[in-house]
Amino acid sequence: MAVDVAVAVLLGGAVLLQAVSVLGVLLMPHVYDRLHFLAPASSVAPWLAAGAIWAKEALDPSGVIALLVAVFLLVFQPVLTHATARAARMRELGDWRPSDKETVHR
Repeated sequence: MAVDVAVAVLLGGAVLLQAVSVLGVLLMPHVYDRLHFLAPASSVAPWLAAGAIWAKEALDPSGVIALLVAVFLLVFQPVLTHATARAARMRELGDWRPSDKETVHR
């Protein structure tokens, strides 16, 4: 009974976090603002889902796979966000490097 409640709370939190992230992506005006809302959806929510699976399955293959997927997303989400921001900057300005106006000269 307690495990079922924990699973429901963890999955409910993951779904709520995903919904708020989707709403943020839809409502933000600029691509760089939208990128901030991808982080919780791809790094925190998978841990909540993996925790729900782990609570039910523990060391069964499903629990181990859920944990590995959550670790994979946690490690590679910043890389994907950085690559997306760089691609958006290249599309917007033609180059990803800062211009002379953007750099601080000392």
